[in-house]
Amino acid sequence: MGTTRQFTCKELLQELADYLDGALEPEDRTRLEAHLAKCPNCWVVCDTTKKTIEVYKGLAPYPLPEDVKSRLMMALQKRSSRAGQG
Repeated sequence: MGTTRQFTCKELLQELADYLDGALEPEDRTRLEAHLAKCPNCWVVCDTTKKTIEVYKGLAPYPLPEDVKSRLMMALQKRSSRAGQG
């Protein structure tokens, strides 16, 4: 049995969202958790991100002001029409 290559810090950051969502394959999850156990910087990033998500999940949605909503819709329509021309 060969040794499994460890995640780098960059790879961990690229896979963090999938890890936190529970969407990583078991082997990748194990490799990522092994990296977290050895890298205090990545552990802090992961832990802080996880706690931030937990805080925001508990908040009620904030309604978008009507002028912002209008500008957003206009920008999306403009972008959509440009994409249809390409």
